[in-house]
Amino acid sequence: MLCLFDFDGVLADSMTLYEGMVRTCLERLGHFFLRDREDFLDLFEDNFYESIGKRGVDVERFNEEIGKILPSVDFRRITAVPGMAAVLAALRERDARCVVISSSSSRAIEAVLAREGWSGSFEAVLGADFLLEKIAKIRHAIARWRRDGEPVFFIGDTAGDIREARAAGVRTVAVTWGWHSEERLRAAGPDRIVRSPGDLPALLDR
Repeated sequence: MLCLFDFDGVLADSMTLYEGMVRTCLERLGHFFLRDREDFLDLFEDNFYESIGKRGVDVERFNEEIGKILPSVDFRRITAVPGMAAVLAALRERDARCVVISSSSSRAIEAVLAREGWSGSFEAVLGADFLLEKIAKIRHAIARWRRDGEPVFFIGDTAGDIREARAAGVRTVAVTWGWHSEERLRAAGPDRIVRSPGDLPALLDR
């Protein structure tokens, strides 16, 4: 099987750090529409970059600002989701191929994967520096890493993840330990919902 993992909220707890980065960059560009965390989470109802673009943000300039602050970001504040190491080990035993597909910086993700000893569990990291739409990233991953006829799963924690993965034609798995509530996730129509990391490998076998 081919397993496509979102990073933030699925593999790692990064919400506080990422929210702060997004808020800082938006305010540097003169946008102050993030009043609270719910406003932040609303950006992930669909593709993140489309969401900020609809709010008048120049996406290219936004990514330039992200690049400027990355050297000062303390990635040690991003912690692994408990139980995910065992999930990745179980998927390796099943000869699954895994790819990270995220709207975050590949550099940041790779730093966390290396720190956790997870780098060898993934074929690649397709982050913000590799296309902006997750639909396009998913289709690239399928073309590059899918074996003939094997199932493809996208594992995400936001409604936007699920909607983009559905549009790309893959099986969708929503996890409830991430950024969006189960209610929001259900509204996006995932194929499956998982409430504990330990339940993930067996569910993907079905």
